[in-house]
Amino acid sequence: MGIFSRMTDIINSNINAMLDQAEDPQKMIRLIVQEMEDTLVEVRSSSARILAERKAAARRLEQVQADAASWEDKARLAIAKGREDLARAALQEKRAIEEEVVLVEAELAATDEHIAQLNEEVSQLQQKLTEAKAKQKALLMRSETVESRIKVKRQMHREKLDDAFQRFDYFERRIDNLEGQLEAMDVGREVPPDLAAEIDALQEDEQINEELQRLKSELSGTDPAAQ
Repeated sequence: MGIFSRMTDIINSNINAMLDQAEDPQKMIRLIVQEMEDTLVEVRSSSARILAERKAAARRLEQVQADAASWEDKARLAIAKGREDLARAALQEKRAIEEEVVLVEAELAATDEHIAQLNEEVSQLQQKLTEAKAKQKALLMRSETVESRIKVKRQMHREKLDDAFQRFDYFERRIDNLEGQLEAMDVGREVPPDLAAEIDALQEDEQINEELQRLKSELSGTDPAAQ
């Protein structure tokens, strides 16, 4: 693709549409800006070459115009000296040179038109580049804002989680305290397990003794109640 057709494509492109279709808008805008900057460098280099060619063509035009005027002066001199044949030859040289003058003038006119068009397109490209850089800056600011908001939200979620854990720990400690208070209220009201077991053992032993005495009485024929 030539430099001028590429420049036309860039100028006619819709940056917003390109960014909307891009998977990574920031990467796309960087590529667009780089393409425009590279194109501007090439255009300015080409402009310098075209301007140099125009200066050369302008000098050539001045030269051929001077040559045409010189042959006309020679024709005048030949006529003054009665040499019509030389005058005719001089005028023929002048006509040939005038044909070159026409060609060089046409070349200069086309070059001037090209330069004017180039200047207009460079101006449009520069405007597009300014627009693209503005978009790039806006995208960067939006990206930084989004990242900052995500960071804040993550921090808020972390703080909420920490707060929830702290509240859970608080209620857990409160329940432990309540349970401790309840246990403390029952201290001294219960008979120690070992003492209760000893008393139960005594009662059981007494019952066994009574049962044993009853059996002995039955075997001996005596009334245990009378004993």
